[in-house]
Amino acid sequence: MQPDPQSITTARSVLVLVDIQERLLPVMSGADSLLANTILLAKAASILNIPVLVAEQYPRGLGHTVPALKQEVSDCRVFEKLTFSACGTPGIPEALTATGRPDVILAGIESHVCVMQTCLGLLRQGFRVFVCADAIASRTPENCRLGLERMRSAGALPASTEMVLFEWLEKAGSPEFKHIQALLK
Repeated sequence: MQPDPQSITTARSVLVLVDIQERLLPVMSGADSLLANTILLAKAASILNIPVLVAEQYPRGLGHTVPALKQEVSDCRVFEKLTFSACGTPGIPEALTATGRPDVILAGIESHVCVMQTCLGLLRQGFRVFVCADAIASRTPENCRLGLERMRSAGALPASTEMVLFEWLEKAGSPEFKHIQALLK
C-alpha cells in the first residue's frame, strides 16, 4: 500500500526554521503564537529524530535565534544568510539534500519575504513544502496572508503545527505520543 502523497511522515520530513531572531520577532504580528508553535515543532522534531535546519538573516544586525527557541535547537545546524531565500545560502541546499528527505516543514519570518522566497527556492529544487500557517508571521497580517497565498499558489501545502505533529505521530499510545501530547497541554 502506497503512502498518501499528501501526508507528512517522520521518515520524509526535515524542519526548516527561518529568521526567528531577537530583533525581528518582537515586531511581528502574532509573535507569541509563532514562537510557541515553532518551539512545539522543534521539540517534537527532537523527540522524533527529525532533522532541523535553522537560518539566521544577518545575525550581526538582527541578532541570533531567540533564546527560547535557541535552547530547543542547540544541537541543530545554524546557517548565517544574507540572501532572503535560505536556498541562496551556501550549505543549506547541500544540508537539505544530505538528509535524503524530500519534504520540508517550513516555519519562520517574514512570511512574505524570507519564508516565501525560501519556499519558492525549495519548490524549484524539487522539495515538497508544507508551510505551517500558524508558525509564520510578518509585521502585518495582510503581508502574512499574501505570503501564504503566494506560497500555496506556487505549490506549497498549507498546514498547522498540530496537523504536522499528529501526522508525524501517526497513532496514539507510543512513548513519543505521550511526550508530544504533554507538550500540547
